[in-house]
Amino acid sequence: MTSTALITGASGGIGLELARIHASRRGNLVLVARSADKLNSLATELRKQFGVEVLVIVEDLAEPEAAQRIFARTEAAGIEIDVLINNAGFGGHGLFVERSLDSEQAMMQVNMVSLTRLTHYYVKGMVKRRKGRILNVSSTASFMPGPLQAVYYATKAYVTSFTQALAEELRVHNVTATALCPGAVATDFVAAGNLEGVTLWKHARSARSAAECGYEAMQKGELVAFNQKDLRFLLNWIVPLLPRKLILKMSRKAMEK
Repeated sequence: MTSTALITGASGGIGLELARIHASRRGNLVLVARSADKLNSLATELRKQFGVEVLVIVEDLAEPEAAQRIFARTEAAGIEIDVLINNAGFGGHGLFVERSLDSEQAMMQVNMVSLTRLTHYYVKGMVKRRKGRILNVSSTASFMPGPLQAVYYATKAYVTSFTQALAEELRVHNVTATALCPGAVATDFVAAGNLEGVTLWKHARSARSAAECGYEAMQKGELVAFNQKDLRFLLNWIVPLLPRKLILKMSRKAMEK
């Protein structure tokens, strides 16, 4: 049976690759991002290559009512969302005291609030139909505080925690929720977040590898997925045992240019 996936942040990076993976499995798509040109180009590519149906919705999830407008569009079109992939998100480098408060608030809106609102809108239908999958793209950043990206790390901690709690609540309804926690990934996220030259991104993995990891984990109903085994071991078994001040020093050093 054909499933329909709604993917936010689908115009590039992990979101674009997730769209290609879902389409390759003959799944229909609702693609959401700010860039109409990039979305329409991707939609044309996927329709031609895989013969799938694609709806493009141009929205900025930094706007408080964007999630509600997206839901209204799919409802008006009679589209049932079987797979919700909350991929949209962004970061920003620098000392919190020196960063723009407007930028930090927009980050919280996109990374947490809009993600939560979209999940709330679409999970109701999944529960009613007793089927559905949710993939929230988080980060390995969610497992520790992040000096020089204080708000970004905190937003991802929310995403990972929220996703796991949601998964437990939805288990009896045959609906799954998975948090994808990749390490550094080579995408436009780096330039957009002023992260060029940061140590952590010198050995970034491809967006395709992260997308494949997340999609497969979602299909299996896994709680948390890491695209790097070494990071999974480090974050699950080493970091929790280290003194907090040491973790903060290590985390800051990884973010320094």
